[in-house]
Amino acid sequence: MILLMINRTFAVMTTISTLLLFAAAIILMVVAIARFKVHPFLAILGAALLLAVLLGVPFADIPDVIGKGFGGVFSGIALVIIFGTLIGSVLERTGGAVALARAVERVVGKRHPRLAMMLIGWIVSIPVFCDSGFVLVSPIGKSLARRSGISPVPLMLALAAGLFASHVFIPPTPGPVAAAGMVGLENNLLLVIGLGVVISLLSLIPAYFFAGRVGNRVEAFSESTENSKIPENSESQNSALAFLPIVLPIVLMALGSVASLVEMPQNIAAVLTFLGKPVIALMIALLACLPLLIRQKTMGQFYDITQASLKTAGPIIFITAAGGVLGAVVVASGFVDIIKEAGGALKALGVVFPFLIAAILKSAQGSSTVAITTTASMMGLFNDTGSIMNALGFSSPLAAALVVMAIGAGAMTVSHANDSYFWVVTGFGGIKARDGYRTMTLMTLIMGLTAIVLIALAAVLLL
Repeated sequence: MILLMINRTFAVMTTISTLLLFAAAIILMVVAIARFKVHPFLAILGAALLLAVLLGVPFADIPDVIGKGFGGVFSGIALVIIFGTLIGSVLERTGGAVALARAVERVVGKRHPRLAMMLIGWIVSIPVFCDSGFVLVSPIGKSLARRSGISPVPLMLALAAGLFASHVFIPPTPGPVAAAGMVGLENNLLLVIGLGVVISLLSLIPAYFFAGRVGNRVEAFSESTENSKIPENSESQNSALAFLPIVLPIVLMALGSVASLVEMPQNIAAVLTFLGKPVIALMIALLACLPLLIRQKTMGQFYDITQASLKTAGPIIFITAAGGVLGAVVVASGFVDIIKEAGGALKALGVVFPFLIAAILKSAQGSSTVAITTTASMMGLFNDTGSIMNALGFSSPLAAALVVMAIGAGAMTVSHANDSYFWVVTGFGGIKARDGYRTMTLMTLIMGLTAIVLIALAAVLLL
């Protein structure tokens, strides 16, 4: 009896010490990024190496664990990130993103300017980073405000919310794409896209009313005409050509899913399955971008656009790969066994667990993409029995997709002074910095909390 009590006490102490070491490594990583401005790639790798040593991974095994975790990203999701970034860059450089905005404005802009700006942001940020999207599209919102005789602040907040929602929830934006790959859904992006569309749109409902109610109480400051200038080539683009690179890969992935569910000739099914693979679908979508360049007679700029896109995608891929190393260390160290032993408490949290981790990382260091990729790397593959995902019962594609959504919700909670997007919205949106916290920060908090409540409810009903 005494021996049993000693063994149980020792097990509890081991569990507590392991959890404390894990927490300490993560805290050091966050402090290194947020306080000492260490690049996330190095900070995450450093935390992974420290965690491997502290948790007793044999020194001889550590290089192999690092190589496995790092290389897994390049064999899985790296190309998807590159092609998604490149598509967004072409739309941004050619004025296609502004053409999308103008198309939405023509449909709903005159009667419902706030709704128009929110939908514009939501569509534009699927291929284009939210920071760039805001800079590109905000002049349209200001022009719409002048024509409607209303304050631009509600429109700017609505635009910011729309951009942010798709930025954290909907592939092929790099963050959710990377998260999908890191939990094992690189071939199920359509499921992630579908859930991302639903969750992002629902999270925008309170943001819509918030933007109208609070935005009208905030006085906009005057800004230079340079920041309000609409790109010269924005009116020359065919909006159908701009929509094609967004719609086409979704259609192809949908057809690929249909081919696996419906009986059809084998050769047709094989072709549709091939075209529906995310990498192939996005390659075809990239080809669909070329008419935008051809129409403007700027194909000569395609090399420079590609070069710039690789520079943009590179840090995201390497940060994601560093996160893969962290995830591999978590598995190799036996940390998952500790999670299983404490499974009752953590399982009770459900999808709130990854949400909290992502929210802490987001609030501490500012980058939504870093918060998404780091959290997803810690969760691991849904079909790996040695992952935290599996230990918490997230062992199906639907469960994994809901975890990706929960991570996205955490990664928008909250945007404040350490987030570059916060300064883009306040600076280009004509919002005084002191008003940023009661507008942008509070709005993203409401959006994140709304999203996680919806995701938790969906998990209860569907899992």
